[in-house]
Amino acid sequence: MVKILVAGAAGFIGSNFVRRLLAAGGHEVVVLDSLTYAGNMENLAGLDASNGFSFVHGSICDPAVVKAAVQGCDAIVNFAAETHVDRSIENPAVFIESNVLGTMVLIQAAVGAGLRLLQVSTDEVYGSLGEEGLFDEDWPLDPSSPYAASKASADMLIGASARTYGLDAVITRCGNNYGPRQFPEKLIPLLIANAMAGETLPIYGDGLNVRDWIHVDDHCDALRLVLEKGQSGRVYNVSAVGELTNREVCSRILAALGKPESLMRHVDDRPGHDRRYALDPSRLQNELGWKANVAFDEGLSTTIEWYQANSAWLDNVRSGEYRGYYERMYASRLESGTTVAEED
Repeated sequence: MVKILVAGAAGFIGSNFVRRLLAAGGHEVVVLDSLTYAGNMENLAGLDASNGFSFVHGSICDPAVVKAAVQGCDAIVNFAAETHVDRSIENPAVFIESNVLGTMVLIQAAVGAGLRLLQVSTDEVYGSLGEEGLFDEDWPLDPSSPYAASKASADMLIGASARTYGLDAVITRCGNNYGPRQFPEKLIPLLIANAMAGETLPIYGDGLNVRDWIHVDDHCDALRLVLEKGQSGRVYNVSAVGELTNREVCSRILAALGKPESLMRHVDDRPGHDRRYALDPSRLQNELGWKANVAFDEGLSTTIEWYQANSAWLDNVRSGEYRGYYERMYASRLESGTTVAEED
């Protein structure tokens, strides 16, 4: 039985990863999560000791909490991060604390206990890509937002710790995920929720920013493979090679729900908005034999069905603190009849 500490697993990707890991068998999972606005215990509903699951409420920034949580574990997987780009522009200090300092605490715990650390990073550390080509793992890091810079900093700390302290670590960098349980500040769940309600679907700028989409199940399968078989010190890009513009994603959601294109609204662009992300997953495919299995239209259809069947979950996460933040952050745009969606 392999015991894994999964940090930040009350969020979107982490909760899906834990569910797939436990369903596969042979694992015990300790989830460590501070339950900020995007962390939701409903995402872990139905998991308990009988499944090999346990939960610790605490922050990765607290060394004592982390040290206690890793007792008896064989590895650490780190999903814990502030991820919303617009929030990082408004308040970058929170991102530095969680994404950089918190990662350093996990590094020290992993080194002290002799554990493998899987850092779940992002394609945003590479910056913006031109119209041609793909990011490979040797591409220079050139982040455009405080969020991306914090993740790049964490990646560099891990690389330095591998050389200095002998840390056994692997890093994954993935494109845009979609699927069930995704917090609705992100593009696809926000557009689905708005379309279901017959509300405006907001799109930044001209809507031609390109993102590399992957279903969360494919990403989680890649993470498990890298955790188990990835070469220490290696970075692995995770991509379904699923490039689509934001406008195309919006159109497909409207079509799937039988809603008119007139619901789409173009709004003012975000500062420092990267034009295109696209990853080369050859290393992951060739070295570890991974491949994506979920086609975008298939995954989008099942994702829409999940949100339709879980309207109570959606209503809950779209209320309270989230609603207050959304209205405060975009007050001027709401007053002028526009809103924005975050696609990263």
